[in-house]
Amino acid sequence: MNPLTTNILVVDDEPSNFDVIETFLFEQDYQMHYASSGKYALDSLDALQPDLILLDVMMPEIDGIEVCRRLKSTPQWANVPIIMVTALSSKEDLAQCLNAGADDFIGKPVNSFELRSRVQSMLRIKRQYDEIKSLSSLQTRTIDLLQNSLQELSGNLASSLPHEINTPLNGIVGAIGILLDEYETMSPEELKEFLLLAKESANRLEGLTRKFLNYVYLELAPHKAPDTKSYSDQIAKSADRLFIIDVAQKQAQKDGRINDLLCEFNVLDDELDQIVAAVTHHDMQIIISELLENAFKFSKPNIQVKLTTSIVDNEFHLAIADHGLGMTADQIARIGAFVQFERKLHEQQGAGLGLKIVTKIVEKYGGSFSIASTYNQGTTINIGLPLGN
Repeated sequence: MNPLTTNILVVDDEPSNFDVIETFLFEQDYQMHYASSGKYALDSLDALQPDLILLDVMMPEIDGIEVCRRLKSTPQWANVPIIMVTALSSKEDLAQCLNAGADDFIGKPVNSFELRSRVQSMLRIKRQYDEIKSLSSLQTRTIDLLQNSLQELSGNLASSLPHEINTPLNGIVGAIGILLDEYETMSPEELKEFLLLAKESANRLEGLTRKFLNYVYLELAPHKAPDTKSYSDQIAKSADRLFIIDVAQKQAQKDGRINDLLCEFNVLDDELDQIVAAVTHHDMQIIISELLENAFKFSKPNIQVKLTTSIVDNEFHLAIADHGLGMTADQIARIGAFVQFERKLHEQQGAGLGLKIVTKIVEKYGGSFSIASTYNQGTTINIGLPLGN
């Protein structure tokens, strides 16, 4: 059956009555179907999928009232409107029809104007019900999806964020506690060692806080790129070689991997002078820093991490490749905030925010993001960003 067709089922043991109704509704865009008995009508429901049923009351074997009662007691058909076509007029007869679940009545002989009006009214009610049911189903699916996402996020938060906060916090509190208790007996070198430990832990806590604030801002902010004209003083030539090298080297230095970093530019110098990525300096810096931090984190020292830039299809492309732990297809599909993979005691894997922050920034600018990874062999992150003039 065509789902866009309005199907009307006429149930009557007199074929001439069907001819009359079909004539009255001929000008309407309805697909008419006929059943000569109540039993045949019930057996034909799955094939016909009626949107409305015109049901004669007086029929042999199974009368219209019994057919109506069976339909209204079946969930699949309970909301299909039924108009009883009857010559009966007593209040008792009409009460029987109502008790069986009939939605409306029309008397015999059938009046063409009355028939069209009642059919249109019932079909309008049916459409409204279907729309409400569809919206309700969509709402239910949306609520289920949000609930599952919230449960997953809550679980990830509960398992990862306390650890990520407590670890540097314990480092700060522990170092300061030792200093307060024993500073009088410590040598300058020992004092400096514990101060550096506290500073390192504080820097880690500050970094986690900054990531979290960036993530929350990106979640709450409208998903559209800023007007770069209004940011003229903040927009840098983000495709500029020196800018990218500076950001990359600072991150490599921070992670103690400066000798492992390789930057490769597949763009000519004169092209760089003409290219301005339509991305703020701040956002470009976050993208490079977060991707390199992950690459260094999940690869061993003295193993190269490569940053490559190019222009493809009028987009600025940035790729960062490592030869580290890699990810499975399932892990890639589950990338999200506070999602971590294979924590090891000697690794500081963070709260799983880095890649999610990058994907949010790229989404904001209408760019492209993809991951190519082989488990235990390495990962390449590819970013495509629009170009401006």
